[in-house]
Amino acid sequence: MRKRLLFPLVCCALAACNFAPTYRQPELPIAEHFDTPAVPASPGTPDARLAAEIDWQTFFADPQLKLLITTALERNRDLAASVARIEQARAFYRIQNAARFPQVNVNAGATRTKAPLGSIEPELGDTGTSIQFNQYNVQAAVSSFELDFWGRVRNMSEAARLRYLATVEAQRAFRLSLIGNVAASYYAIRSGEEGIELAERTLASRRYALDVAKDRLDAGVTSMVDYEQAAILVTQAQTQLAELQRTTAQQHNQLEVLVGGPLEDALPPAPPIADARQFNELDPGLPSALLVNRPDILLAEQQLRAADADIGAARADFFPRIALTGSFGYVSAELNDLFVPGSQAWSFGALLAMPIFDAGQRQAQLSQARARRDELVADYQRTVQTAFREVSDALIGRQRYKEQIAAQEQAVQAQRQLAETAELRYENGISIYLEVVDARRNLFAAEQQLIQLRATALQNGVSLYVALGGGPDAPQAHGNKQSN
Repeated sequence: MRKRLLFPLVCCALAACNFAPTYRQPELPIAEHFDTPAVPASPGTPDARLAAEIDWQTFFADPQLKLLITTALERNRDLAASVARIEQARAFYRIQNAARFPQVNVNAGATRTKAPLGSIEPELGDTGTSIQFNQYNVQAAVSSFELDFWGRVRNMSEAARLRYLATVEAQRAFRLSLIGNVAASYYAIRSGEEGIELAERTLASRRYALDVAKDRLDAGVTSMVDYEQAAILVTQAQTQLAELQRTTAQQHNQLEVLVGGPLEDALPPAPPIADARQFNELDPGLPSALLVNRPDILLAEQQLRAADADIGAARADFFPRIALTGSFGYVSAELNDLFVPGSQAWSFGALLAMPIFDAGQRQAQLSQARARRDELVADYQRTVQTAFREVSDALIGRQRYKEQIAAQEQAVQAQRQLAETAELRYENGISIYLEVVDARRNLFAAEQQLIQLRATALQNGVSLYVALGGGPDAPQAHGNKQSN
């Protein structure tokens, strides 16, 4: 009785063998906290929240931008390709996992044979006669089912599963990047449009000033130098306007590619970029939260786990493989007698393949798997470092851009007062027209710089949201995301 129980117990113990190394998270080369002082929320905005708690529909307040992001998520071609890659990886995992189970095939056949009688009964000699006979068969067969004592097939299936999960994270990472790129292009366009409006107003006022300078020149009140300087201001505004129109049109083209087609004509109204309530204030949390929120880090982790499974499969190759074959069915010369006990036919067999000499092939495969894991450890650590740096950069930018915008607003106000004073001084004959030219040029540059700073601050806010991993809106491919 003990001997009867010993064999199945040994088989169960062997079936539980797994030579894959136990996964251990690599050392994280980052600080425990983001070394950036907190920035108080802007007036009129809600308290700061963690990015993982805010989906992108809630994070963004601009209805026009939300419509563009929705369109991009539906029509972007690269995003569609990433979804297709998920399906490919999912199908490959199912193929690999099927190898863990026996494949049973059912065959049925019927043959009618004519042969010389002498070929069947040689002792009769060549009688010149022949016989005809029928044969019918039905059988179920299992061909070469490997008993996975060492976990080779199981580890290959696990590696395929983890790489499938990695493609899910890759799609999430691309999706989040697409949201950030659409928002960045949108704010670039909005700043360009506001810059164009400013340039057009400035150009109109300078053309009027040029007409006045022409009248004054014709009347002999002013000199040709003053008239030429007024003309220079017009050409500078024209040059700046053409530059803004070019870059804004190019950003429109880029946005069309991102959203997957032409932009809709009827878009909801957008708030000015000076509006501080464009999106929610974010609390960065702890750096360790990036490990579970950033899809690119989760992608690197799944690939690292898959490398461990590859090592387990490579180690199992050093041990013998045992495969079973078998069939059971019925064979009869008469169809009516096919399924009777006397027509039963069966066969069972086993094949043992033992590695003896392979010129170091298996050892090289194991070394390759280990080296691949070492590479993925470095990739994982680099991904974590990059995520930490992106969040830190965005936090620093959030703080400094607010300071820069406040200082630039004061600079614009000072330049506006200086331009008004220069014009009064010129009209009263106290200064030359060159002072007016410099003041107007500096005011226009300061106003354009303020628009650019506000747009850059908005883009930085989006970068922070993306760097923190976004919110809970990331989809899972067909609900098939599995736990490890």
